[in-house]
Amino acid sequence: MDDQTWMENYLLILKSTVEVYVHGTLESSNQDVRDALKRGLDETMEHQAKTYDEMTAQGWYVVQNIKASEVKQTLHKVQSGT
Repeated sequence: MDDQTWMENYLLILKSTVEVYVHGTLESSNQDVRDALKRGLDETMEHQAKTYDEMTAQGWYVVQNIKASEVKQTLHKVQSGT
């Protein structure tokens, strides 16, 4: 497996892990459990940010900017229900 594929898979795992931590943190009824899950969430989000930054630096994760006019057009459609 090449580095790009490995990083893509790792990023997907991190995103899934964040979802688990968020739900666990929200649903926990015990403060100690909630605190532990929140720490795990914070650490995982830090790993995600570092992974994203590295992938972007390597040119493996390209983000395309959207035009403001397209955002406004989409927002108008959502608000008008069409």
